[in-house]
Amino acid sequence: MDHRSGGLPRISEAEWEVMRIVWANAPLTASDVVSAIGDSKDWNPKTVRSLMNRLVEKGALGCNAEGKSYTYFPLVKEDECVRSETSSLLRRIYGGALKPMLVHFLSDERLTKADIEELKQILDRRKE
Repeated sequence: MDHRSGGLPRISEAEWEVMRIVWANAPLTASDVVSAIGDSKDWNPKTVRSLMNRLVEKGALGCNAEGKSYTYFPLVKEDECVRSETSSLLRRIYGGALKPMLVHFLSDERLTKADIEELKQILDRRKE
């Protein structure tokens, strides 16, 4: 779904990598994003620029021309995109039911004592 049509854009896994960098550091040039990705991904600069162009087309990124370079900035908020992706996962995998998803993650994921304590505090706050 395109952001300009009222919904949030569908962002691919690779595009999420670019968006995380832009959300954390905007405004950025394409070269800034290429540098930030660096060796963490085996992508050439052309791949990163293609991803950024797709994100502009989808309405996730905006850009301003500054001479011969462009600066990019997010048009969508990170928390809104995370919420949308979470809802999509919940609908597709768990039929929209939250409890089975939580049970699955809590029983399969390795949690530290601190993680467990934080989860307990969140649940206690929700009870109130």
